[in-house]
Amino acid sequence: MSRTSLSATVILLCWLAIGALWFSSLSFRDLAGTDEGRYAEIAREMAQSGDFVTPRLNDLKYFEKPALQYWASAALFQAFGESEFVARLWPGICGFLAALLVWYTGRRLWGATAGLYAGFTTVSMLWVMGLSHVVTVDMGVSFFLTAVLCGFLIAQDDKTQATSRRKWMFFVWAAMAGAMLSKGLIGIVIPGAALVFYSLIYRDWITWPRMEPLWGPLLFLALAAPWFVIVSMRNPEFAKFFFIHEHFGRFATDQARRTGAWYYFVPLLLAGLFPWTTLLPSLTRYAAKRESSSFQPNGVLLVWCSFIFLFFSVSSSKLPAYLLPMFPALGLLLGRYLEAAQPNVLRKHAMALAGAVSVILIAGVTYLLFFAKGSVRTPVEYHYQASYWVIAGALGMIVCAALAARSASQSRKDWSVMQISLGGVFLCAVLMDGYQVLSPLVSAKNAAAAMTPYLKADTEVFSVERYDQTLPFYIKRTVTLVNYVDEFNLGQEAEPHKWIPTNEAFALRWNAAPNALAITNVKTHQKLQESGLPMTVIYTDPRRVVFKKP
Repeated sequence: MSRTSLSATVILLCWLAIGALWFSSLSFRDLAGTDEGRYAEIAREMAQSGDFVTPRLNDLKYFEKPALQYWASAALFQAFGESEFVARLWPGICGFLAALLVWYTGRRLWGATAGLYAGFTTVSMLWVMGLSHVVTVDMGVSFFLTAVLCGFLIAQDDKTQATSRRKWMFFVWAAMAGAMLSKGLIGIVIPGAALVFYSLIYRDWITWPRMEPLWGPLLFLALAAPWFVIVSMRNPEFAKFFFIHEHFGRFATDQARRTGAWYYFVPLLLAGLFPWTTLLPSLTRYAAKRESSSFQPNGVLLVWCSFIFLFFSVSSSKLPAYLLPMFPALGLLLGRYLEAAQPNVLRKHAMALAGAVSVILIAGVTYLLFFAKGSVRTPVEYHYQASYWVIAGALGMIVCAALAARSASQSRKDWSVMQISLGGVFLCAVLMDGYQVLSPLVSAKNAAAAMTPYLKADTEVFSVERYDQTLPFYIKRTVTLVNYVDEFNLGQEAEPHKWIPTNEAFALRWNAAPNALAITNVKTHQKLQESGLPMTVIYTDPRRVVFKKP
């Protein structure tokens, strides 16, 4: 174990700079896309209704995910008000705490330098920072799974005393309950399968009796089970939908329409590990070496990462965020590997990083200037506006990589790791902030602003043949769905009076309403116009049309 050459002041200032970039980026963008609107709105409705048992989306029962993140965000809304910053605060906190926990774990197990490297590499990974700034449940479950992993490594370490081991194992069981309440069964499937495969591969069975096999599961059930029991009692349809449809159905079938090739996660792993991607081959070889101790922490980390990658690769449902729990484990491996590596390893890595970002930047600018044409849904001017942010972030990363190469050539590994990490955080923050230029396309905030002057207590709001997930959050009320099902099937079957199944029935309701607003897509708007539906258009953009009753 070696001591870091960075002073406590430098380390503190670095983490403060990272924290400033990290948390300031939570508020810069409008809520965008399906996930951000969906999970922010469920929490908003929960805070408004006070019902913390039955999650609802657009006032319809919604059981695709457990309730922990909804509870956290609803409580934050009640405490600090409803805003983009508060909507993203829970995943933002979870991501930052995961990196700090990795730092602490590496420091406790392998010393100050390895811990610092582990924390810096984790916090700067594209997937960790990026998904900490999007309202999804993935960062929450990844934080709790990281806590499971880190607690297990500390508890089972050969140097850990029996009394301390017991406390850490209780921490592990509690964290598994948090993971279960964040996203369901993967909260126990990933840790359980990783433990089984680790034991089989490394012939290490001594960890099993040291896991508090009696009181640990009881603690897990005491924390995780009550909500599942209560929500099932209040909603008889919950258990079958949540456990069968949302878990086994999604894994075994393509019912969610999220299919992908067997190599789907390969480019996502390489991109998500940025700016440390070039170290992956060496890191894998390092992790595969057996250690002299009876407990094999590198083996646990390698099995953990391998199982997550293979498990979701064979699944019939694939989304980019599924790999997220891998990256804190990779950060722990990177911390240990970089401490043992020669400075020249970092020098070559930093030079390759600067070169790769330069090539990608030149290729991107060339494409934009000479080949980009845009589309009806995404006009080319949006690409031009976004490019300024991309260029600024890339240049910052290139400068940091060049400085890191210089530091490594002077055998200052600590500075080199810190500079690459700062460059990665800066690049991701700038890219996330730059995404705001696409807000008119991917967010309904502007449409909501156009609707607000016409919203009265008796105004009905319809969403025809589409559902813009961010709209209810911004107009602070739910909408009536028209001829749209998708993820609302269960809720619509349970409460059929809350939606309109056909455009013909909508026309009757529209004509009878004293005040009404509607939002739809361009194609459906043309169809409604041709049918003679009375309307006055009050807002348009390339993807949506808003109209009111004349």
